[in-house]
Amino acid sequence: MKKIVYLFLLILTSYSVLGLFNISFANCSNINIFDTPTSIQTTNEIKKDIYSKYAIVYERNSGTILFEKNVHEKCPMASTTKIMTAIIVLENSNLSDVVTISRKSASTGGSRLGLKYKDKITVNNLLYGLLLCSGNDAAVALAEHVGGNYNNFMKMMNKKAFDLGFYSTHYESPHGLDSKKHYTTAYELALLTDYALKNSTFKKIVNTHKHSVQINNYSKTISNTNELLGKQNVYGVKTGFTGNAGRCLVTAAKNNKNLDIIVVVLGADTKKIRTKDSSKLISYAFDNFSLVNLDSYFKDEYNKIKKECFENVSIKKSYKTNIKTSLLLPKYKLYPINNNFSNKVSVSTLVLKEFHAPIKKGTIISKINLYIDAQYICSCNIINKEDISQKNYLEYLLYFFKNFKNISNNVSF
Repeated sequence: MKKIVYLFLLILTSYSVLGLFNISFANCSNINIFDTPTSIQTTNEIKKDIYSKYAIVYERNSGTILFEKNVHEKCPMASTTKIMTAIIVLENSNLSDVVTISRKSASTGGSRLGLKYKDKITVNNLLYGLLLCSGNDAAVALAEHVGGNYNNFMKMMNKKAFDLGFYSTHYESPHGLDSKKHYTTAYELALLTDYALKNSTFKKIVNTHKHSVQINNYSKTISNTNELLGKQNVYGVKTGFTGNAGRCLVTAAKNNKNLDIIVVVLGADTKKIRTKDSSKLISYAFDNFSLVNLDSYFKDEYNKIKKECFENVSIKKSYKTNIKTSLLLPKYKLYPINNNFSNKVSVSTLVLKEFHAPIKKGTIISKINLYIDAQYICSCNIINKEDISQKNYLEYLLYFFKNFKNISNNVSF
């Protein structure tokens, strides 16, 4: 009888200790969870040929950078400012609204649509004037109409930048004329452009070569200032120039293999340089990168390890012998790979050495890492699909009595 009591106390003590210290000796400590690729294999052979002070090639399918030069340095951006102006207008007004031109708008200098005091024009026509011929007068008219007043529109622009996570961007005007506290970075301008191009009206306007705007009762034909529009598969976006900003150009281009890029060049000394730099960067991206489907690599690896690692397994403190799992794929499906590394994609899986109940539904129990030429690119997680409960005291007690003979034969005091 004494032996039975000792055995029973031993079982209860063991259970309590395991319940308090639910330690799983897993080979997955300090896992970093990424849902987007974090790096790209780049080559620097063309860097010496890019003369603009700031430049970036941003791939839209994956959110990766294919080329960079001073991309996080603050700088003036001239009329590329109007990308943000257009987005604020599109998200906060009706295209059919009629705007009466104020004295402030009519007297705004620089590039102009040609508006006069008390002219009447729709928001839609003002947007064409803003984005095609880069009308500063159109920018002020839109700001006053949408913001209620000029200063309130500035607040709307800066709030939008903050909401989009741009902490190195600040606006003091809707047009981009030189101002001390008016700046952005090539990287944040690329992100803004990517956001703007998701708006179908914006995308349509910036891809327009010529357009007839109606001002009062007469028509005026305006042309797009983007010298690369229609060349090298370019479908937008915006030009810019001031004394401090230099020549600026934001372009979007997509080839027949669905590689969709945004090229930003800022601070070029001449229009010729901004055009050449942009053209070189477009060619660089299209000639050197191809899209691959990341999902296929992750799914293949997951199917390989599913049976081996998650079926017929021992789960301590549970009667379960398998774990039902699902694969959380990365946010981006397509990813650009440098053609030199297209045959060097590999994956590795980090799997727990042992499992301990309880395991809550949605718990990350494994992850698959993807590498290109041994360089880490991104990960996806494998999660538990259902709750796996822990044995309770009663279950342990029943187990004890059921297996008492075997237990007592293997225990000595």
